[in-house]
Amino acid sequence: MLRRAVYPGSFDPVTYGHIDLIKRAARVFDEVIVAVANNIQKKPLFDAKERLAMLKEATRGMKGIRVEAFTGLIIDFARKSEAMVLIRGLRMVSDFEYEFQMALTNRRLAEDIETVFLMPSEGHSFTSSALIKEAVALGADVSSFVPGFVVKQLKEKLRNKKQEAKKRNKKARGKEAEKRITEARI
Repeated sequence: MLRRAVYPGSFDPVTYGHIDLIKRAARVFDEVIVAVANNIQKKPLFDAKERLAMLKEATRGMKGIRVEAFTGLIIDFARKSEAMVLIRGLRMVSDFEYEFQMALTNRRLAEDIETVFLMPSEGHSFTSSALIKEAVALGADVSSFVPGFVVKQLKEKLRNKKQEAKKRNKKARGKEAEKRITEARI
């Protein structure tokens, strides 16, 4: 019987910490499905298609790894994928409470699906996608946290967002100036 697990997450963007957990999970399970969440309540920097492409690139050449996107409950995706184990990463003690709550909720909803917690290597235990995005936005070199192709995509995405924000601000200032001129004429 094939031992299959699902490692879900937003992976916005994929980090060396994620890659480390994927490799660790691949040593325990025959197949690991890296499941990219398409959560409409989160506002990711990269859309699901971009995150999926980055993960496929990051895991290229790894045996027993499949990358897929999912929407909805992870337990439904796991069942559809015939996986009875969810992989969750624990970086620090601060992750535990949230992850424990989620694992217990998933257990209540699907008693047949287990959650297995894996810890990344010490060198990746403090890495988070949110910190990486913030560091890049402030001009830091994050090449020791994410693959080079991710650094490139992060810089490009943040540069585009900055340009879009400038355009919106310029347009808003123009409308405000028009409003003041109109009010001055009245």
